[in-house]
Amino acid sequence: MVAKISIGKSIRGMLHYNENKVDSGEATLIMSSGFAGDIEGMNFNNKLKRFDHLISLRPGVKTNALHISLNFHSTEQLSDEILQQIANSYMEKIGFGDQPFLVYRHDDAAHMHMHIVTTNITREGRRIDLHNIGQKLSEPARKIIEGDFNLIKAESKLFKQEAGIKRADAEKAKYGRLPTKAAINNVIIPVVRNYNFQSLTEMNAILRCFNVTALTGAENTPMFQNKGLMYSLLDEKGLPVGVPIKASSFYTKPTLKNLEKKFESDRKKRLPFKADIKKRIDLLLSIKKGMTRLRFESEMKKQGIDVLIRQNQQGFIFGTTFIDHINKVVFNGSDLGKGYSAKVLTESFNTPNKLPQEKDLVLQTPKSKQLQSEPVVASYLKAPEPLNFLTPLLTSTRQDLEIGVAKKRKRRKKRGQSADQELTL
Repeated sequence: MVAKISIGKSIRGMLHYNENKVDSGEATLIMSSGFAGDIEGMNFNNKLKRFDHLISLRPGVKTNALHISLNFHSTEQLSDEILQQIANSYMEKIGFGDQPFLVYRHDDAAHMHMHIVTTNITREGRRIDLHNIGQKLSEPARKIIEGDFNLIKAESKLFKQEAGIKRADAEKAKYGRLPTKAAINNVIIPVVRNYNFQSLTEMNAILRCFNVTALTGAENTPMFQNKGLMYSLLDEKGLPVGVPIKASSFYTKPTLKNLEKKFESDRKKRLPFKADIKKRIDLLLSIKKGMTRLRFESEMKKQGIDVLIRQNQQGFIFGTTFIDHINKVVFNGSDLGKGYSAKVLTESFNTPNKLPQEKDLVLQTPKSKQLQSEPVVASYLKAPEPLNFLTPLLTSTRQDLEIGVAKKRKRRKKRGQSADQELTL
């Protein structure tokens, strides 16, 4: 079992995320503790009011919300009763047994997991200390629960890390089976909350893994100048589809202004994971013989790393991006070092990759007068071979001359034919 604790300032956002999952059929509320009355008869505002009452007892405490996820191995299928027992045991062991909390079983990923929402403000108005709660309390609790319930241990080689976020389904949203806003929100919240990135381009690299993208206005539009931001679903070709939704309309307010604050703080947070991702890349390149680009991307994906090759519309490769879904960090190849750039990596592969058919290519988002997306990453294009710049010019000129001569001959023949016909008449 893997336990993850997110500490924040918005109990509303955490609650809204889980309730959205319930509304879209991707989660179920399986337990409530510390709530008077029938929880099934309570709406969103009723649940929020219970937490807000406690938070109001200590208005000076800004960090007052916890969002906990307990993740199990993909082969473990646990009943709701067992999940309830695990949740109750875990909350008792980390000192939150007397706090009101809600437990949701999520069915939006390959592995079973549940989310717990609570606050650290007690009914006496006391603040529960959250400093280093993961290492001090959560880890010991997790290990005890693994033994008590005979769960696969997080340290076990059998335990496979998953990205944990389900790809948004544009088709379901298109036909009304899943609201577009809810589908986008279900991706944005966990990405912003759990991943560390330092730019909108890096954030988009993550979002695209789950069929969502952030759109900015073209440079000459008020939207771009005012740092506006909109979110859209992506179709099977990686192109925006449907009506984009303003960032300010989401509860968590993932606007560019707010994201820029995150970019700054995440620069330092991701540094401890730099050595680990370099080690995994180096190990793969050293033990795999006959490595090709496609095989490299496939093997990296097995290790929880998506490798995205960035290139322009002409197919020129200009960078790489590594998305580590295990450590939840993003690094450009240039950030890792010269040896991890697109040029060096592709040159290290033993055999060139076969060019894909046109239908297999991921095309770049067409420019729009209103909206502009980050360039779509195409991972399977080969860089163009260098050409003599005179060759196309000479070829074009020679062909034009040959066509011109042919046309003149044709016209002369027609004039001759016309004259003969007039004489005959």
